[in-house]
Formats: sequence, structure tokens, C-alpha cells
Amino acid sequence: MSAPSFANSPAILDPAVSELVPEKLESEIRRIYASSPLYAQRFPLHHEPMQWSCYREMPALSKQEIVERGHQAFFADYGAVERGFANNLFEYESTGGTTQSPMTVVMEAGWWDAQTARAYAASPILAPYVGRAYRKCVLAPIGCSSNLCPYEDHPFPNRYFDGTVYLNLSSDPFSFPEAEWDRIVLELQATKPEVIEGEPVYLSLLARAVRKRGVKVPSVRVIILTYGKASRQHADRLRTAFPGAAQVDLYGSTEAGYLFVGEAFQDNSQVVDDNAFIELAPWREGLDDVFQIFVTTRDRQAMPLLRYHTGDIVRKMPNGYRLLGRERDLYFRPDGSLVSVAEIDAALPEDFACWHYSLVQTSESRWDFHYVSDQTAPSGVETALATMLGEGVRVNAFRRRVLAPTASGKFTLLKPLAR
Repeated sequence: MSAPSFANSPAILDPAVSELVPEKLESEIRRIYASSPLYAQRFPLHHEPMQWSCYREMPALSKQEIVERGHQAFFADYGAVERGFANNLFEYESTGGTTQSPMTVVMEAGWWDAQTARAYAASPILAPYVGRAYRKCVLAPIGCSSNLCPYEDHPFPNRYFDGTVYLNLSSDPFSFPEAEWDRIVLELQATKPEVIEGEPVYLSLLARAVRKRGVKVPSVRVIILTYGKASRQHADRLRTAFPGAAQVDLYGSTEAGYLFVGEAFQDNSQVVDDNAFIELAPWREGLDDVFQIFVTTRDRQAMPLLRYHTGDIVRKMPNGYRLLGRERDLYFRPDGSLVSVAEIDAALPEDFACWHYSLVQTSESRWDFHYVSDQTAPSGVETALATMLGEGVRVNAFRRRVLAPTASGKFTLLKPLAR
């Protein structure tokens, strides 16, 4: 049986014998089986050299299964893990596993920092920050994946960890009063960060706050867009507030770590090879360049993931990959063609500018375009979006003061009807 496609560099998974799984991947799979009893319960593994036919038979792991079985299922002796929490050998984080229940993720102490360093090393823009001290500010949903995000109203010194300042004390940046933005901007100026990291909507509103106050932060060299899907509208607002700062797209999740890194909106994202093997699975007929991804983590001790179905979709581009977003957040026109945030951005007129938007389907042929902007959208916005969505579609545009995030604090830019 032929080998499945992987997004990793060919040097990582270059098989010596085509029908056999490459040694690096097979070794990782057997290590995962040895450390987590969950996988042997789901699919027994033989001792003979692993063939691709066997690999393909391994059932994919879903977020729903992790939530239903519980994180305890990954450990033969969960009592040892609890003792590890007490001795600072393990850490845990809760993340939005499904719309119904949160997912608890257990990780060995130091794992998050180590895999973050590997992700930085894979980026020419971020690599200079590996192994040296620098200042960074983070603005993101409170339930983020750093293990350090504050959950209480801590004063400034107590939100400063190893050169990183966590700026916000609550989720939903649209609810921040002006006094809160005063504090955030003041702390940004005081910190003089080289790097700013955050959810794109939060960062876009930070750019608004900076512009409104006539503030400049020339220390900023890099802006990392992560935690959520970014629009070119966010990137353009950030570019105006922080001129000259490079923008990096860093994609991952709490449970899997960082998986792709690249220049924002350059369609050149690459797999962080040292963090994971990423299998590409065809998603829809007729979309030969669009894939689901299945992740197998590398060198993970606690809760390693094997053929983990993230629910995210990528498109293969000439120089790398474009992260399209969640499966549920993508729309198919009647002719079968795909609409993602990239298509929305391309359809918006050049004279349109906003801090954030959300395109929401209300019926088969009706959509609402909600946007937060300093000016009312030009008349061509509705027609441009309707033309992009397909024949017979009508779009109504509404200028808003606020747009509500999901319960996790993240925002969705494209909301088609549930299928």
C-alpha cells in the first residue's frame, strides 16, 4: 500500500522501503504505545516492522473521544501524575475541547516552553529570539494555552514572567473600558517589548487603542498572530500602528502544541518538524490541494497524540501551506467551490477598513456582514461579498460597536449554517 501524504519536510519521512513506515515515525508510534495505554486498548499493535497498511488501520483520535474518555485514560497510573502535580513534574491546562465540554490537557513540566522554542527555531523571523532574553507582551483569551495567563486581577509586577507580560485580565476585548485600554497601553510602553503575541482581534483593538492615544512603541519588531484565525484587515490595522514589525502566523493548539509557522499572509507556513508528524488526508472530491490534518506528536511524555484529528483544514500552496480554519467554519458554494477567510478578504473593496468583522449566514441565500469600523462601509461592500458567495446571494452589512466572542474568548470570522 502506498504511503499517505505528509506536510513534513521530505527529509523527515523519506522511506527506505515504500511499503514500510519510516523508522522515525514508527519509533514514535511505538514509544506512544509504550507510554499511553489508551492506544493499545483502541488498536493492538504487532511486533513486526510496521507497514503503511497497518498505519492506515489505526483509528484517528478525536477531541470528542479525549473528552469522553478523560485525560486519565492516557496514563497507566494516574496517581503518579497527581503526585507529579504536587512535585511540579506535571502541569495541566483546560481548553475548549468541544462545544459541550472542556478538555483537560496534562503536560510534563517544561514541555510547552520546549516545543515553543522549537517552533521559533523553525521560523527565520523568530529564530533570533531562541535562547536569549527578550521582552514580550501577550494579549489573548484568558483561557489560553501558556499555563501562565492570569485568572485574577494581579498588579503589573505579578503578570511579568521571564520577560513576558500578560496584558489583559479578562476575555472579550470589546468589553474593556477605556481605563483598561489606558492601563494596557501604558504597560506596553513601559515594557518596551520586541515581540507582541496575541489573538488577532485583540491585537487589532490594541492597534486601535494605540492609534487613538497617539502612542508609538518603536521597540516592537515582531507581531505573532495566534490563538485564532486572522484577517488581512487585522494585519493592516496592526501594520499602521506598529510600522516595520514583521507579522508571523503561528498555528497550534493547547493539546498538540505548535504545528505550523510562517510569515502572515504569505502562504508559506511550514510544519514544525521537531514537534509533530502531520498527515494530509484528502477532504473533499475536486479539492486536490485541500486537506484535513492528522497529528502525531514527537517526544511527548504526557498525553502524546497519535493520528489526532484536529478539525483544521489546510491548503497546499507553491511555497508552503495556508491554514484555512476549522472544518465547521468553511463554506461551500452551490458549485462546490470553497470559501474561507482568504476569499472574504480578497472580495472586500480596497477602500474598506475595519477593526474586525464576522460574515454570518442566516439562510441558504442570505448573509449578514457585521463589522466594527470608524466609518460606515462603502456601498460596494455588500455587492462584492454577495458576488463572491455565489449567484442569487444577498448580503446585508451592519456596522457594530462590538462583536461578541465565543465562550472561549475567541472570534469566528466566517459562520456558515450548520450542516
